[in-house]
Amino acid sequence: MAEIAVTGVTGNLGRIVIEDLFTRVGPAHLIAVARTPGKAADLTERGLEVRHGDYDDAGSLDRALAGVRTLLLVSSPDLAPGVRVAQHRTVIAAAARAGVRRLVYTSGIGAGDGQAFAGDHTATERALGESGLSYTVLRNALYSEAFIGTALAQASRTGEVTSATEGRTLNTARLRDLALAASAALTGAEHDNATYELRGPSWTYADLTETLADVLGRPVAHREVTDAEAGWLGAVFPLVRAGALTGTGPDLERLLGRPATGLHDTVTALIERQAG
Repeated sequence: MAEIAVTGVTGNLGRIVIEDLFTRVGPAHLIAVARTPGKAADLTERGLEVRHGDYDDAGSLDRALAGVRTLLLVSSPDLAPGVRVAQHRTVIAAAARAGVRRLVYTSGIGAGDGQAFAGDHTATERALGESGLSYTVLRNALYSEAFIGTALAQASRTGEVTSATEGRTLNTARLRDLALAASAALTGAEHDNATYELRGPSWTYADLTETLADVLGRPVAHREVTDAEAGWLGAVFPLVRAGALTGTGPDLERLLGRPATGLHDTVTALIERQAG
């Protein structure tokens, strides 16, 4: 019987989780679940069983979860109204039918307070609590790379970083840290029916600008703009100004067994990755 299954293994977070679990438990105890198994052919070549599992296809999930004890449900990327919650309910129901002992779910900050931007996560957590399954909820902060990648591109192109935060603090986390925390939650003891708020170190755009200048070795300026001028982040900055992305906590560091990655190391890692 395989002990652990991970969904979304062709995505960024799921891939890091499965790679870490290779080291922690080995391929014989793992199942990778993918909507398109062919995209995970390299995992098959390394001896890992890859099963077809589609969040919209209950039958595929019944087959994918057969014999699974612990499941990581990586939240769906489909943000169309009502779709993601329905997909998650389908996975939860299949897990219950398959006899999964514990389901680990990648939720989001704000879900516990029922904030509108986290409504899908709030509804999924409610469905999980009503399922009868043992669960572990991981309320992930927004990815640091989403903000830093945009700022790095701006700084490289124009020598300037823009934001519409009015100096407010953000709390984000490196994608890799969140993935490794999920891996730890899947394999560790005493996580039954636990909910964790996974937040990294706090920072401001002034901090980010200073860090970029230091790592790039050249001056970088910062300028406040309107939401309309901020591109895709214009939808996020109102949340920052409202304080929705502030707050710290020890849960991420506890699961990692080390401090969460700071701004400087995240910037450096992103630059190195882009350099190939």
